[in-house]
Amino acid sequence: MTRISRIAGATAAVASLFLLSACASGTGDDAATTGPDALDTVTPGVLTIATGEPAYSPWVENDDPASGEGFEAAVAYAVAEKLGFAAEDVTWIRTPFDTVIAPGPKDFDLNIQQFSATDERRQAVDFSTPYYTTTQAVVTTSDSAAADADSLADLAGLNLGVAAGTSTLDTVNEIIAPENDPSIFNSIDDAVQAQRAGQIDAIVTDLPGAFYIAYGGQLGDDGVLVGQLDSTAGGDELSFLLEKDSPLTDAVSAAVDELREDGTLDELATTWIDDNADVPVLK
Repeated sequence: MTRISRIAGATAAVASLFLLSACASGTGDDAATTGPDALDTVTPGVLTIATGEPAYSPWVENDDPASGEGFEAAVAYAVAEKLGFAAEDVTWIRTPFDTVIAPGPKDFDLNIQQFSATDERRQAVDFSTPYYTTTQAVVTTSDSAAADADSLADLAGLNLGVAAGTSTLDTVNEIIAPENDPSIFNSIDDAVQAQRAGQIDAIVTDLPGAFYIAYGGQLGDDGVLVGQLDSTAGGDELSFLLEKDSPLTDAVSAAVDELREDGTLDELATTWIDDNADVPVLK
């Protein structure tokens, strides 16, 4: 599927969600607990959604979540519709990934930027039920020592880079068991710059993000997707992050569950996230 067709398909999908009546969240028992006038949001009548700065494809296209283009942007608007909010009732803010996992009050209602829901994080914040499950993958440049790796052993002696505040570091240490401590960067963008400068041998990140780094021009024309990591946990479950004990957690989880059951999440994933079936699993 071309980028143009993906954008057209997702735009139509998001538009159709907002053209639907509020039957999913504005009728029956749900009517009393959802909608701008019923939900306890940071700004009354407005749903404030946070994401990263910058936000990357395929999660958000062109760093513009308000467009509804990109998998997470489209999912966020689909959830907003289920909660009874029209597109014009949604506002976006930007937050660092690592600081929002810390305890304390939040200036957003929900945050979407590839958060893995872990038991440790649940002590400080709430998470919705998952909207996507992904594995971790290794991406590098063609002149790197990692480019020809076809096993975990081939990666163990190399210098690997990960983004701070993500669960990737634990996955790398558990599955690859590198001889050298991985290099930790403030963001994936910083890791990409280090890879381009030859300061690390490879980057480990979520598989859709690895596709974008390898084939979206982040490494020029030199990107190589080495393979994905085999996780016995079935991959990271990505969820919305909310303030601890948020009054919205149950409603957001119910909206995500409805979108999973009616096939919307699968449709949006097909539209925005490349087919991962042919990526080798490193063992």
